[in-house]
Amino acid sequence: MVRIRLRRVGSKGQPSYRIVIADSRSPRNGRFIEKIGFYNPRTEPATIEVDESRALTWLQNGAQPSESVERLFRTAGTLARFERLRQGEALEALVSEAESNKIVVDPRTRRDDLWAKRAGSKSAAGEAVAAE
Repeated sequence: MVRIRLRRVGSKGQPSYRIVIADSRSPRNGRFIEKIGFYNPRTEPATIEVDESRALTWLQNGAQPSESVERLFRTAGTLARFERLRQGEALEALVSEAESNKIVVDPRTRRDDLWAKRAGSKSAAGEAVAAE
C-alpha cells in the first residue's frame, strides 16, 4: 500500500520533516517515491508547504495519509479540497485556490528563540520587582 507520510530531516534536536509518498513497508527515513511537501514545527506558526496538485493526484489514486499527515492536510485545507475534487470540481481551480490561500512564514522564526525572549522578559520583570 502507498502511504503519504513524514520523513524526518534536520539535525539532532532540531527536527523538520518532508512529506513523502512511500511504500508502507519501507522504513521511516528510507526509500520513497516522491517528495510532495515540507513541514517545519519549529517556526511560529508551523510551516506547512504542500504541492497541492501532486497531493491531490496521489490521494485520488488511493494513497493513504498517515495520522500526522492527515492532521497537517486538514490544517492546510488539502483534505477539504480533496473532498471537493471527488465531488467533481476541477483540479486546476482547486490548486489555484490553494496557491492564493498560502500563508508565508519566515523560516528563520524559531520557537526556542521566542521562548528565550519570553523567559528573558519574565526574569527581568521578576528582578525589577525583587529590587523594590
